[in-house]
Amino acid sequence: MAPWRLPVLPVALVWGWVLASSPSTVAPPQDLQITDPGLLGSLDVEWKPPPHVQTFNECTVKYKFEYRNAGDRDWKVIFTRKLKFRVGFDLSRTAEVRLQTLLKGQCTGDVEVQSDWIYATFQTAPQGKLESEVQNFHCIYHDWEYLKCTWQPGLLTPRGVRYGLYYWYKGLDHTVQCDHYIQDHGINVGCVLQNLSQAEYQDLNICVNGSAAATPLRPLYTTLRLHNLAKPSAPEQLELSVSAAGELLVAWSPPGGRVPPHCLEYEVQVAEDAGEVATAWAFVSTQMETALTISRANQSHVSCVRVRGRTNIFCADQGFWSEWTQDCFSVSRKEDKRLFILIPVILSLSISLIIFMLIGQCKKRSPAGKPLHASVGY
Repeated sequence: MAPWRLPVLPVALVWGWVLASSPSTVAPPQDLQITDPGLLGSLDVEWKPPPHVQTFNECTVKYKFEYRNAGDRDWKVIFTRKLKFRVGFDLSRTAEVRLQTLLKGQCTGDVEVQSDWIYATFQTAPQGKLESEVQNFHCIYHDWEYLKCTWQPGLLTPRGVRYGLYYWYKGLDHTVQCDHYIQDHGINVGCVLQNLSQAEYQDLNICVNGSAAATPLRPLYTTLRLHNLAKPSAPEQLELSVSAAGELLVAWSPPGGRVPPHCLEYEVQVAEDAGEVATAWAFVSTQMETALTISRANQSHVSCVRVRGRTNIFCADQGFWSEWTQDCFSVSRKEDKRLFILIPVILSLSISLIIFMLIGQCKKRSPAGKPLHASVGY
């Protein structure tokens, strides 16, 4: 066994030398800073490499960059070799970032070495009381064609207040103000934005602020994702029919407009009238297809079907349901058909019976063997 042990000692010595020469620690990045370019929440975060980074020429230097708003439970994580990032925050809350160096390669024996964290925060100067911020801010992206946002004045809204909505997304050189406001008694309470196709699937930063004489108002900041706010129109051309087996056949078409048909799913519900009182709507299916066969277990006389659509999980995390498309279909039951056949028969028999009864009554009233006409005397 001795010949097999001889090569082991030099290998162990070499491996021990590699571990001893590998850096066990690495310095964190330097000069972490957060600046506001005036893009309604998209902040620039930049830093400098750790000192002596050029000595790690046999290793890869990366950074683990994490960010969130104060109060959020989870950090958003980015691994990068860059020294600058632009990320979105809610400017109504403190922005928090943290950063560390990651070192791995031959110089560390392919073991990842992590530095300590460095931290930075950013907060806009508070303006106005919280109660002066607009309330119930709500947006819907209708048919993937236009965004409609509405709000209500804040609790501490003075007379003569003027609200303005500003927005920005990647691709715009500067912030843009809404040019189509919705008003209520002369006050802007909403905005309609069109031509936002380039903002789909990226952050849309929005700020609603207000101005009033000698009264500062708290601005509202929010970041939207249009595909998660989409509301399509109702499905079109809903058609109902009954198969030879008595099943209800349902078919419809996707709504028109810019809504991608492959991004839609549909919910189907049915209500069947089994008598004097119609039953409640019952769930049947959620599907991406535009046709469905429904069994009619109780063979009801009238079946009503309604269908609505929304963006599916392949194109959005969430979305709004459309309005319902509804139609009803009347089908004669087997009992109804038998009854329809029996009614004429019953009527015929009844009429015949009445005629025979009348004839019998007339015979009883007239004397036997005498004609039924009356005699005339002179």
